[in-house]
Amino acid sequence: MMGSTSQELKIFSGTANPAFARRICSELGMELSRSKHYRFSDGEIGLSIEESVRGADIFVIQPTCNPVNENLVELLIMIDALKRASAYRINVVIPYFGYARQERKTKPRDPISAKLVANIITVAGADRVISADLHAGQIQGFFDIPVDHLTGMPLLASYFREVLSSESAAGSIVVVAPDVGGVVRARKFAGSLKADLAIVDKRRSHEVANLCEVMDIIGDVRGKTAVLVDDIIDTAGTICNAAALIKERGAVKVYACATHGVLSGPAFERLENSSIDRMVLTDTIPLPESKKSDKIIQLSIAPLFAEAILRVHSDRSVSSLFD
Repeated sequence: MMGSTSQELKIFSGTANPAFARRICSELGMELSRSKHYRFSDGEIGLSIEESVRGADIFVIQPTCNPVNENLVELLIMIDALKRASAYRINVVIPYFGYARQERKTKPRDPISAKLVANIITVAGADRVISADLHAGQIQGFFDIPVDHLTGMPLLASYFREVLSSESAAGSIVVVAPDVGGVVRARKFAGSLKADLAIVDKRRSHEVANLCEVMDIIGDVRGKTAVLVDDIIDTAGTICNAAALIKERGAVKVYACATHGVLSGPAFERLENSSIDRMVLTDTIPLPESKKSDKIIQLSIAPLFAEAILRVHSDRSVSSLFD
C-alpha cells in the first residue's frame, strides 16, 4: 500500500519504550494515539485500541528489547488489532530489532531467528518496517515488505565532533573498531570525524597453553584520544577489553559509543569499572534508573525517526536524510 498525505497520521506505542514514542510525537507536534495494554491473570497480553483507525496511516513504535519475547508478541498483537480495525497502512517502527544477531548459521542445525521474526512480523500484517542500525545489513532482505534502515552514526559523530573539537589537531583522534567485523562502520565514522582508524584484532592463540584469545591493535593509538564505535553494547565484554588494551597501548582517553545500549548481565558493572572515560548511547532502548551513571550519556535519536515517519507518510525520500 502506498502512503498519502490524504490519510490521517496516527502514532501508537507499545510498552517497551513509551518515552521514545512521546518524544517522536513531540517532534511532530501531535498527540500519541490512545491504546490500553494489560495482562490476563495467566500472563496473556491484552490490548484495546481506544480510538478509530479506519483508513489511517498508522505507525506503531515498539523496540523488541528486553523482555524480547514479551515485546515482540505485544507488537504482533498490536499489528493484528490495527489490521482488523481497517487501518489503511501499518508501519512498524522498531528502533532496536531483537534477534538481529541470529542472522546466519554459525554451525550446523542453528536457526536463522532474524529471518523467522521478519516472517512473523510480515504475516501479522505489517506493511513497512523502520529500524536503525540492524546488526547485519542483509536483514533488510529478510522482509518481503519495504524496510527503511536508519543509522545513529551521524548523531554520535556529531556529538564527538563537538566534544573533541579542542582535540581536532591532525592525528590527535583515532576511531577504533572493537573487532574486525566493525571495520566498515568504524571507517565511515573516522571519515566523518576526519580521524585516523585503528582495529582491535582478536584471535585464538595456538602457541600459549590455556590462552583462548590474543588481542592486538592494528594502527597507532599512543598519545591519542580513542573513540570505540559499535552498533550494540550487550554484556560490554568486548568493548571493555578493547578499551583496556587501548589504554595499555598509550591512549590518553578512551570514549565509546553505540546506537543500541542493551546493557544486559554484567554490562553496567563492567562499564563502571572499565578504562572507558565516557560511553555514549542513543535512546532506541530505554535506560533504567539502575543503569544510569555519570559515565553513560544517552542522546535522543527520536528527531531522526520523527523525520523518517513524516517522509514515509508523505511519500518522500528517506535515504536523502543521510545525503
